This record gives sequence, structure tokens and C-alpha cells, in this order.
Amino acid sequence: MENQKQKFFLYARKSTDEPDRQILSIEAQITELQEFAEKENLNVVETFIESQTAKIPGRPIFNEMLKRVEKGEADGIIAWHADRLARNSVDGGYIIFLLDSGKLASLKFPTLWFENTPQGKFMLNIAFGQSKYYIDNLSENVKRGLRQKVRRGEQCGVAITGYLNDKVNHKIIPDPKRFPLIKKMFELYATGNYSIKEVRKIITEKGLLSRNGKVFTISNIQMFLKNPFFYGAFYFNGELHQGKHKPAITKKLFEKCQRVLKNKARPQKRGQKVYAFRGLLNCAECGCSITSETQKGHNYYRCTKKRTPCSQPYIREENLVEQISKILQKVSLSSAWTKRMVKELDKEKEKNQQAELSFAQNLKDQIKECEDKLDRLLDSHLDETITKEEYLPKKQKILNQKIEISEKLKDFEQKGNRWLELCIKFIKSANQAKIIALHGNFFEKRNFLKKIGSNPLLQDKKIIPNSHGAWKILWNFAAERPRREATNTTPTSMLGRRDSNPRIMAPKATALPLGYSPIIINYNTQLRLVLKEVVGNPLTLFHYQPGQKHESF
Repeated sequence: MENQKQKFFLYARKSTDEPDRQILSIEAQITELQEFAEKENLNVVETFIESQTAKIPGRPIFNEMLKRVEKGEADGIIAWHADRLARNSVDGGYIIFLLDSGKLASLKFPTLWFENTPQGKFMLNIAFGQSKYYIDNLSENVKRGLRQKVRRGEQCGVAITGYLNDKVNHKIIPDPKRFPLIKKMFELYATGNYSIKEVRKIITEKGLLSRNGKVFTISNIQMFLKNPFFYGAFYFNGELHQGKHKPAITKKLFEKCQRVLKNKARPQKRGQKVYAFRGLLNCAECGCSITSETQKGHNYYRCTKKRTPCSQPYIREENLVEQISKILQKVSLSSAWTKRMVKELDKEKEKNQQAELSFAQNLKDQIKECEDKLDRLLDSHLDETITKEEYLPKKQKILNQKIEISEKLKDFEQKGNRWLELCIKFIKSANQAKIIALHGNFFEKRNFLKKIGSNPLLQDKKIIPNSHGAWKILWNFAAERPRREATNTTPTSMLGRRDSNPRIMAPKATALPLGYSPIIINYNTQLRLVLKEVVGNPLTLFHYQPGQKHESF
């Protein structure tokens, strides 16, 4: 009869992320507790239902129930088990305090015996301690499992757009439909010719949608472009790790997109007119950038004159385009010579096997060196020789270096004869220069001029290109052509007699810019610095050697 006089609150709880499948659902708990209350003649005055974890204090419904207990609205609480009430020391201690102070007279559990006696409170304290131990131990087990996955190069959680979760093998694999579209998205944005909004429109039309069929927002696309997962790495607890999943893009393409993002982060006015050559040139007199404006229907380019007074005049866009077209024609190659040189380079591929093996081994040694550095760095961190703040940036730097070298090795193993491919690509690009000069739009001319050299200057309405690499050789020969014709000495006179056995000779060590050494397609027995006079421009090619600076044409 004592139980009938006492009033009880019924409390049912289940965490939304409850890992233990043996725990009853809310509905099942309520059913069992009501049957238990009826069997024990317990007077239930109100039921409290909560879906929230109990591993940390601060459950609103639980706190409200205890406040009402303190006010005397109930004498006891019915719950399925002690762990439904508390899995942390704060809530567990507060319940025992209420029992000690007499504000809470009784606790009833179908699965646990309890009486409000010293022994009963001791056993309850043990039950609360076991509940806390369980949740703490579970947390450590989960964290340990996550760390092990990270060590294997596997990112935890749901696969991001472009990938799928292989539930059988527990791996992240490429999504056959969206994986190529992710690569296309990066390639489009890396050109610098598209805004994020324009990129989103293009890839949406091609079929890149979210899993529920919705169009990605601008911020979604921006997050994709900043996510290192797509080039084979991922962050875990603020630390960069190398993944074993298949990269959608190269790190080089990713970094190119980051530069475009950085440049386009500057605020722009809505409806601002786009000028093809704005930001392309710098003033040769004062070093300021060349800006643009429209006057009476014509586009003009001029020095911003932000640093010092400058005497440089305006130049019309038509004049600028005409000069750029002439520059492109000067470094162009004819189609006939392009075909002939590509044919000769194809023959050379068969003679380069040993050099390939040496180059690949050199890259593997560099990867092993990076791995050794990472091991030593981790040992220093574990030995507390260096702090975590010092460890993380150094690890990220070495890891990125390892990824870059791994990409070079992968690219080399897939393509082989890389230097020959670069030569062929350069020759074809030089052949394309004339087509763009005559028929390309303004943006194509701009992009090709940037390919020839960086930071071109403008002085007295004339463009001064700053050509580099192989383009510089072509440009220099084009500039020397009038002098050679005036003195009647052409590179053709340097060729000597033609050998009966034309071949490509081995490269000769010569000091040249950008760390390249020359290889010349030669039709004679001796190595030459010039191949032939092609459209007035004798050609020098370059052979990439292991350990030297590598830049694509």
C-alpha cells in the first residue's frame, strides 16, 4: 500500500546514436515499464520521454523531471535501467544527492534491484559507474577503430560526392556516374575562364546532382574545390593524411584551382564588364598593372599609375590584339615540320628504356626518403621533442611532397617517355599558335600569351613578352632572324653535310635556363644546337633529366 501512496514519474530514454541494439526502443520501454508499474502497484502520475544521449550532462527533459521531484510533485522514478537515468558522473551524483536529502524517496527498475538504504545506494553508485565505464570504453573503442582506419588511408563516414561506400569490402570507391564529372569541374575552374556559378551550371547540365537529386549550391561547389580528398588526401582531427582511394584529379590541378580561387576572392561589382586582357600586362615604366576602360565604344588599356607618375599612353584593344597575334605567329611552327619532327620523336621512344628505369627508381627513392622523414618526425613528436603545433605543419609539408612525387611516378609509369611526350606536346602547341593567332578569340590569345611567358610588359604601346623555356628559344631565334638575313649567315649553314644514317643523338650537357639540357633532332653525325630553319625559327628542344627542374610546356 506504501507504493500506491507514493507518486512516480516514468522516464524512458534512448539515444539517437545508441550503438547497443539490445537496448529497447522508447515504445518498448514504455510498454514494459507500464506493465511493471501495474504489477508492483506503482502510481505513475506522468511519463517523460527523451531521445538524447546521457554521456554528458544537460538533458532538458531529465533536468525538468528532477526539478519537479525537488518540488515534491513525485516521490520516485521508474526507469528500465540505471543507465537510462545517467551515463555521466554529474547526473548520477545528483540522483544520489536527492536520495540522501530525502527529496527522492525511491527508484524502481525492472532489471535492477534498489532500496533506499546505504547498501542500495552503494549498489546504485556501482551501476552508475558501470554505465559511465561502458560509454567511456565504447568511445575509446570507436576512436581506436577510427584511428586504425586512418592509418590504412581510409576516410571515415559517408563517401563524398564522386565516390560511393562499398559496404561489402568497407572501402570508398569511385562513383561511375559522378566521378568523371568531378574531374571536369576542376578542369573547368582551373582555366580561370569560369566563375563558380558558371561551373555549377555546366556540370549540373551534365548530370552532377546530389544523392537526393538536388542541384548543388555555390557553397557546395566551393567546398568541393577546396577538398583535398579529390587529389588523394584527407583531414582527420585537423591533420592531413594520405588516402588509399583513387584520386579524381592530380595535386597539380588542385593547386591550380586554389590559385584561381584566391585570385577570384577579391570582391567585384555586379554587372562589371569583362575585359579579356585586364590584369595580363604590367607597365614597363613604373611596374603597375595595366587596367582597362571603355570610351566612345572602344576598349582602351592604360597604366593604373598608382605608385608614381607615369608617362605611358593609352592603347586601343585592337592594337593590343594585333601585337599579340604577331607574337604568337613568331613562335609558331608549320604543319609540315610539325609532322616531320613528331615522326622523328616517335622513333626515339624505343631508345629510352634504360633512362626510364633510372628515373623511376630515383622517384621511388625520393618517396622512401619522405616516408623515413615522416617516421622520424612522428618519433620526435611521440618523444615530445617537438610540440603538436610544430609537428602538424611539418608533417603536412612532407606528406604533400610525397603525394606530388607519387603522382609524378604514377604519371611516368603510365605514360613513359615523358620527355618525348613533352617535346611532342610543345611542337604541337607551337603549331597551334598560328591558328590561335589568326582565328582564336581574345581569351584564347590571352591564355596562349601567358603560356609563352609570365608577366609581359607594355611600353610605348608595345608589348614586351617575357618568354621562358623552349618558347624563349623560339622567340630569340625569331628576333635574330633579321640580323642573320642581313649578314647572310643562317643556321642552315651550320648543319654541314647530311649523314646517310639520320638519327637523334644523345643529349649534350649545356647550360640553359630553367634547368633543361638540350636534345636536338639532328640529321648529321654531330650534335647541333639547331635543327633546321622552320618558318624562320630554328628549333631547339629539351630533354628532361632526373633531378632537374621539371615544367610542362
